[in-house]
Amino acid sequence: MVNYKLIKENILISLTSIKSHLLRTILTVLIIAFGIMALVGILTAIDAVEYFLNDNFSMMGSNTFNIQNRELRVHIGGNRNRTKSYERIDFRQANRFKEEYSFPAVTSLYTYGTGIATVKYKSEKTNPNTQILGVDGNYITTAGLELEKGRNFMPSEVHHGNHVTIIGSEIATNLFKENEDPIGKVISIGAGKYKVIGVLKERGSSVGFSGDRYCLAPLGNVRQYFSRPEMNYKISVMVEDQTNMEAAIGEAIGVFRRIRKDNLGDDDSFSIIKSDNIANMLIKLTSKIQIGATVIGLITLLGAAIGLMNIMLVSVTERTREIGIRKAVGATSRTIRNQFLVEAIVIAQIGGILGIIAGILIGNGVSALTESAFIIPWLWILLGIVLCFAVALLSGIVPANKAAGMDPIDSLRYE
Repeated sequence: MVNYKLIKENILISLTSIKSHLLRTILTVLIIAFGIMALVGILTAIDAVEYFLNDNFSMMGSNTFNIQNRELRVHIGGNRNRTKSYERIDFRQANRFKEEYSFPAVTSLYTYGTGIATVKYKSEKTNPNTQILGVDGNYITTAGLELEKGRNFMPSEVHHGNHVTIIGSEIATNLFKENEDPIGKVISIGAGKYKVIGVLKERGSSVGFSGDRYCLAPLGNVRQYFSRPEMNYKISVMVEDQTNMEAAIGEAIGVFRRIRKDNLGDDDSFSIIKSDNIANMLIKLTSKIQIGATVIGLITLLGAAIGLMNIMLVSVTERTREIGIRKAVGATSRTIRNQFLVEAIVIAQIGGILGIIAGILIGNGVSALTESAFIIPWLWILLGIVLCFAVALLSGIVPANKAAGMDPIDSLRYE
């Protein structure tokens, strides 16, 4: 049966001993706290980054998928995933898919015009890094965009390639000062003149890419004025009911295999990309950071364990006479052992609590920078507590056994 009174007494004795060796204890606590802070802080920060990635890439819509001619390519630092590229998707194939795909979904076509356009209005102009996308009337819906003001493209404008554009919020801010209304104004995109018919709501930056620094133009216009050899098109499909996502993808694969003339038994000559694929790939590439954080934390905790063992051995030596007195008045070896083990556990848990608090603050500092939700990492908190307990046992068992094995007569004679 657990003797709570004895445990309480051991904890009080431990706190008294800690106060009498305050500086040494503080240094040990700080070492433990730093190890737990590194572990909990970095792992919490990774959780925040994962939340940020999932949140940002889900803006495309959890019920949306793209059909394109290459697999997803992600390049971070020196890590690059291997991807397959297929024959380009031409306009005829993309348009035929839109006509033949009968699943209850919204389908749009779009193509990349250029990424180095300069947009001008009167004396104001942007840097030559504006992206021009040629889109149809459904693109805003499938891409998860919203209009802040103005209207969408009409079918006739998409078909005839009219000189009209919908601009991102960053472009609107840079070109139209003093709250001037962009709607109806004529701007220059490259060498062409375009009438602004809409402004998109601000989306902010997502993993380094600005979602507000581009212009949408009718698909027919981009095909004519930003044409280049072998233009490639992408297809975006937004399913009405998310539960039908896999069925929608299955039918899309069947339709497009027929359009692309893929032989029975051959692999698909195109890729299906879902919004969560991007986040998952980035999360996999950052898994090495998680492993590194764990190694750093464990190495630091190993150093803390050695430091704690040292302080406990010194404490045993300094309190030899006290141990002798306790044994002389009836304390058993088990009681002495438990007292020193409890002292090691108390020191380790104080360091662990401080480290957990600091780790949560650091991790959520990253969360604040990425505008993610505040995260309480219960798993990492539990891991920190368990590790601190393990460090205490590892560090305290040798000094505790040394104290328990002392002869009371020799201990009383100790100076």
